[in-house]
Amino acid sequence: MKLKFEGEVIYWRGPSPFHFVAVPEPVAKKIKAEAARLTYGWGVIPVTATVSKIEFTTSLFPKNGGYLLPIKNAVRIPAEIEVGDTLAITLSLG
Repeated sequence: MKLKFEGEVIYWRGPSPFHFVAVPEPVAKKIKAEAARLTYGWGVIPVTATVSKIEFTTSLFPKNGGYLLPIKNAVRIPAEIEVGDTLAITLSLG
């Protein structure tokens, strides 16, 4: 299943600082419908994401009833992505 959406880059200073994009609610609902067959534990869902023509694998993290997509430095730095940027994202689940 491929899903497309746009979202703003945020920075989280938790124990592991990282850049994320929150998955919009309508897209998160579609993901939740498939979550039981996709998760490998703790509600984490493996995905292949494409941002700025760069494809990478990662996992969606559940947060406040939705999901966060981590934007790896290996993607963010070459694509010159900064906090507050709005990204067009394509996700492939699983």
